[in-house]
Amino acid sequence: MISVNMVAANVYEVVLEGSEESIHRVTLSPELYKEICGGTFTQEWVLIQAFRLMLEFGQRSEIAKEFDLSELTQRYEYFVIQMQDRLGKH
Repeated sequence: MISVNMVAANVYEVVLEGSEESIHRVTLSPELYKEICGGTFTQEWVLIQAFRLMLEFGQRSEIAKEFDLSELTQRYEYFVIQMQDRLGKH
């Protein structure tokens, strides 16, 4: 299970629960949020989907403890398009 809580403006704490619980601090800029979903979903739902996508590509241990979600646009070539597909925006 993935839980998300806002801890500051545009900053969220994402908890990946399970046998190896991990906590991540993620920044989601309003610009990237609008690019991904046009404001039609909550930021929390966008982050949950982003973490699900990252877990499909790699191990939980590979996810940084603190990062800006925009970094994934460099790490995963089609990150925004894949997120839009997941959210039904394409």
